[in-house]
Amino acid sequence: MTELHYLDASTALGLFRRRELSPVELLQSLIHRIEEVNGGINALTETLFEDALPAAKKAAVRYARGRDVTPLLGLPVAAKEKHGLQGRTLSQGLVARRDTLAAANHPVIERIQRAGGIIHARTTTPELSCATVTHSPLWGVTRNPWNQRFSPGGSSGGSGAALAAGFAPLATASDIAGSTRLPASFTGTVGYKAPYGRIPGLAPLSADHYRGDGPMARTVADTALLANVMSGRHPGDHTTVADAAPMAPDPALVAGLRVALCIRLGNYPVAPDVEANTRRVAEALTAAGAVVEEIVLPWTVEEISRTMFTHFGYLLGPAMEDETAGSEPQLAAYTRRFMADARAAAEANRYVDGLRAETLLQGQLAEAMTGFDALLCPASAVPALDADAHYLDGIDANGQYLGHYWQAHMTAPFNIANRCPVLAVPSGMADCGIPTGVQIVGHPFDDATVFHLGAAVESALPWADRHPMAPEFAGHAGI
Repeated sequence: MTELHYLDASTALGLFRRRELSPVELLQSLIHRIEEVNGGINALTETLFEDALPAAKKAAVRYARGRDVTPLLGLPVAAKEKHGLQGRTLSQGLVARRDTLAAANHPVIERIQRAGGIIHARTTTPELSCATVTHSPLWGVTRNPWNQRFSPGGSSGGSGAALAAGFAPLATASDIAGSTRLPASFTGTVGYKAPYGRIPGLAPLSADHYRGDGPMARTVADTALLANVMSGRHPGDHTTVADAAPMAPDPALVAGLRVALCIRLGNYPVAPDVEANTRRVAEALTAAGAVVEEIVLPWTVEEISRTMFTHFGYLLGPAMEDETAGSEPQLAAYTRRFMADARAAAEANRYVDGLRAETLLQGQLAEAMTGFDALLCPASAVPALDADAHYLDGIDANGQYLGHYWQAHMTAPFNIANRCPVLAVPSGMADCGIPTGVQIVGHPFDDATVFHLGAAVESALPWADRHPMAPEFAGHAGI
């Protein structure tokens, strides 16, 4: 039987509505779990139990009166710290901003609370969410519950670790180069990068077409549940598009779909265990009735990295420099390196050069996906990252030295192809004892298809009952 702290959101809602479980009971189990094991993984910046418990009691009263009309009523949600809560700290991991308070709720927080969700904990990030690992001078190192030697990834690493450890059934995340999909991959959870404009962000960087806020969960259905709540037009974000029909993942709808399998996305040096697990997912989809055909793409990690950092050089990099002016000595080394790389890329390339590179990549992807309903590929070429590393000198990827750690991850092309929905789902276990994941990439704004395919993978290769073993939380050993 599933332990209460690992109960999925959809099941919990059903139990609430049948009066078989109280939102207070679920929350109390999560509080106990957090108090028991968070010391070993450090996934949270703060807990909000004093506000969450009264909210859970109110939700229980509403269920008792038959007033369960909001989609998340009584469900605990862990919020990424960058998603501000009015009156609470909004530091984004910066020591110099540790006392800064949010003036208002972030749009996704506003929607979660309106839907009855209860924010009971906030999750760690690297500084300004700009790294592929999750550690900072302010909060320390966040570790992967599956093996504490390794990172849960970044920048939504706290959310991924919290879900994997049983701290919440749902969590918020964000993604500008893979910051949702990488933590999902490394923690055995599900992460969704929505098409740009689907989910509202916070001005002014809501206008950055690489970025997007979104959901993480332990199941495909729960991820869709939270995505449905988050999505739709918002007056504070001019880029948001018209509301879409709610997503309802159905594995039965996969039969006959055509899926392009691309292992390397060009020349990414994919590790053997990552490749084997990706092919296992492709075989599962074939068994579910999909037609899977392997393709190649003409991309290189070097060109993708150049394109990405040119973009960062004109938007995120300058914004980070504004945020950190005067506090440079207090910054993590990876933050200083990121800003320097972005600055150098802007000096070497004009903004229009970046746009030309972006549209070339987008066109190549569209051509490769012609005749297919979706594309399947790994989320990361490397199966793991050390928890406390900075990777300032690059990374060894399957015996090949790469000059920048982002060149080891296969997520950024789909921030460049920013209207494509991408769902990251577990694909298996790496040789080092932590999960691996795949990306399911859809055509622009075809969110439903990636969720149907994700549900089929989940049905064929169930992962919901696989969790980190309790002894791992006592030290830094793996399974």
